[in-house]
Amino acid sequence: MADAKVIPFDDDRSRSGGASRPARRRTGAGGGSGGRGDGPAAPVSALPGAQVPGAAGPPPEAEGAAYGPEGPGQEASGPASDGGWERRIAGGLAFLRRRVTGEYEVDEFGYDKELTEQVLMSALRPLAEKYFRVEVKGVENIPSEGGALIVANHSGTLPLDGLMLQVAVHDNHPADRHLRLLAADLVFQLPVVNELARKAGHTLACAEDAQRLLETGEIVGVMPEGFKGIGKPFGERYKLQRFGRGGFVSTALRAGAPIVPCSIVGAEEIYPMIGNAKTLARLLGFPYFPITPTFPWLGPLGAVPLPTKWTIQFGEPIPTDGYPPEAAEDPMLMFNLTDQVREQIQHTLYKLLVQRRSVFF
Repeated sequence: MADAKVIPFDDDRSRSGGASRPARRRTGAGGGSGGRGDGPAAPVSALPGAQVPGAAGPPPEAEGAAYGPEGPGQEASGPASDGGWERRIAGGLAFLRRRVTGEYEVDEFGYDKELTEQVLMSALRPLAEKYFRVEVKGVENIPSEGGALIVANHSGTLPLDGLMLQVAVHDNHPADRHLRLLAADLVFQLPVVNELARKAGHTLACAEDAQRLLETGEIVGVMPEGFKGIGKPFGERYKLQRFGRGGFVSTALRAGAPIVPCSIVGAEEIYPMIGNAKTLARLLGFPYFPITPTFPWLGPLGAVPLPTKWTIQFGEPIPTDGYPPEAAEDPMLMFNLTDQVREQIQHTLYKLLVQRRSVFF
């Protein structure tokens, strides 16, 4: 298999937003059918897109724009529908050909934009829309261009919240922006998961990589609680753990990127962690080994998450471009900004919990 073409990270193509989605065609109202009879001839109706001489109406271009190139009512049935399937099959075959021949691009972090949009997002989207029924609020607080750092709470025993956050940003932002998540070392030590994480745009949670992504205009996501948040007992749900030493604030200050607090409700209940087999976790090299009401008692079936109802809310951005360059070395400033972000996330979590009717709907 040929090697994929690697594009420099500072290339203009890596700074472009997500691929534009095809516009949805609107179907016009169907007209009644005429027939022959003995009575007086009925007036002749103009076909869509045609202009009756002497009659006022929109030009043919406007009619074509209203009905789409395939005409009214042709999207759901008829030859146009067959053509749509043919185009999908042709596009799928072209995608497979590019994967086999290596005619696709990745950046220096291994991010494969085409694979992420065509395969990974398509696989995660039903989980977000149908299973967890993710409701997204405040997406307008994410900038349409330029770098920004999204800071979110972390929970759920398994890191599904990061994947749902990635889908939420891409599918709900008007600019179809992609979220580049910072992941722990363990993610890149696991077979298969390592390769998929790189392809999806995830990178090692280090300040240097995060700063480079922000300076090139990327949206970067970080969950400062780490394993302390994702592996906390069910009795401590929605109680934020320590945010570390504020390294994410220092990175945002150096890049001059705004910090967008993000609160996720619903992930805490997908795997209620009622115990932790610490001895087994040490043997396997894991930070914890969860025991839930269904796992390991039900075997593989116990690994199925509960279908909770999720809400993801993005708060108002906290600007950092007004601080001098040396502010990134000020420990007191970093502490204050870290505490501000943490308190804003915690307050929003409580507010969303009060508004929630039930865990499952």
